[in-house]
Amino acid sequence: MSAVLKASERKELRKSSLRNIREEGQIPAVVYGNNSESTPVSVDSIEFIKVIRETGRNGVIVLDLNGKKQNVVLGDYQEDPIKREVLHADFLAINMSSKMNAKVRLVLTGEAAGVKDGGVLQNPVHELSITATPDNIPSTIDLDVSNLQVGETLLVSDLKTDASYEINEDDDTVIASILPPRQEEEISTGEEQEPGIPENEEGRETEASEK
Repeated sequence: MSAVLKASERKELRKSSLRNIREEGQIPAVVYGNNSESTPVSVDSIEFIKVIRETGRNGVIVLDLNGKKQNVVLGDYQEDPIKREVLHADFLAINMSSKMNAKVRLVLTGEAAGVKDGGVLQNPVHELSITATPDNIPSTIDLDVSNLQVGETLLVSDLKTDASYEINEDDDTVIASILPPRQEEEISTGEEQEPGIPENEEGRETEASEK
């Protein structure tokens, strides 16, 4: 059963009114799509967070606008980078029987065998584009990397999916790989250096660690 989120229509559309709405604990938002006109609304910030946690990022929400209910999903949203508060949200009105595109987070599960052997796990893709009816959009797409060895790579084609959704990515897109351990020469501080400037003076290459 979809979670219900109450909304109120916004009559005052000046930018100065947005601050008052947020100070009252509300989030200014817009409802659009499904052959309906764009409607400015506001929702309670606490209830919004509660509903998103319950349904997930791509879950179906029943938006109750002054007693009129419609199925929506959360579209784009703006967030304060410091306070981590949602400043504005877009709700896309949907038809439950029509397919739609959505971005779904890719989650790597398990500890890769190659990492245990000293390799470095690379995860260049963090979300995937899919097509499905609203009730078949998964909250995440999980990939078990436990058997991934050093030098091996997993592609989109390696993902096991059922018929409930279609992945809109190239089959040969790399989603996980294990790089071999870096082999760095040990530098002995006790060795005497020959006078003069080395012929090839380079800095040590560094790599940013993956989160």
